[in-house]
Amino acid sequence: MRTRGADVDIAFRVGGSGPAVVLLHGTSASHAVWEPVAEELSSVATVIALDQRGHGRSDKPSHGYTGPDFAADVVTVLDALGIERALVGGHSLGARNAWLAGALHVERVTGVLCVDYTPYVETAVIDELAARVAAGHRTFGDIAEIEEYLRARYARILPDAVSRRARWGYRPTAGGWVPHAAPDAMQQLIEGFRTPWDAEFRAVAVPMAHVRGARSAIVGAAAWDAARADRPDDRWTLDEDADHYIPEEHPGLIAAELRTLLGI
Repeated sequence: MRTRGADVDIAFRVGGSGPAVVLLHGTSASHAVWEPVAEELSSVATVIALDQRGHGRSDKPSHGYTGPDFAADVVTVLDALGIERALVGGHSLGARNAWLAGALHVERVTGVLCVDYTPYVETAVIDELAARVAAGHRTFGDIAEIEEYLRARYARILPDAVSRRARWGYRPTAGGWVPHAAPDAMQQLIEGFRTPWDAEFRAVAVPMAHVRGARSAIVGAAAWDAARADRPDDRWTLDEDADHYIPEEHPGLIAAELRTLLGI
């Protein structure tokens, strides 16, 4: 589905029935990374997975990639569906946007799940992420070449997750296959990570939970501990056998955390 007539139109997929859950992917990904989580929740929740602006089949404006811009898109989608309030869960970029939605649009958010991102990710990590994402914008000969690249880049994600990223994250052109994610958008949104939004993180008043992969190259122990100090009463879960890409490695864990926030 797609919003119609918004300043920035957002593509999204809806499934299941019950209380609304909005899911926000990470940098350069798409709504499709959430498919296994959505399948596990479909019997108890209405799951809405977005292609965030600059990604997938959503609009890719020339500017407007700050945290509040992404958070406002959650409201745009809820309005398009006639949904008053939703639980918002996100991974990486999506986690940052989820807590901003909870802080800036509290009347629309019932709870927040942050997967492997905090306000305290170090500058050096953001620099490395910028270089890695920029290197991923290249032309591939075919889907098989894309899958080979993805298996090397995301070594621990499940095999079907590789296929899903290849199928939904790239488009054919005259010269080969290229990512749907717009390179200018990726550069801008990564620069946006340099604003920590820590005051908004602390200000979220709805129930909030957090998951980190023990092997994560994005959220180290110091960034995790600093966030825990900000919100000691939240739920904090360390996945000992995951790196940064927990929704594609252990989707059952993420579905269980969302169920807990839903009270199901």
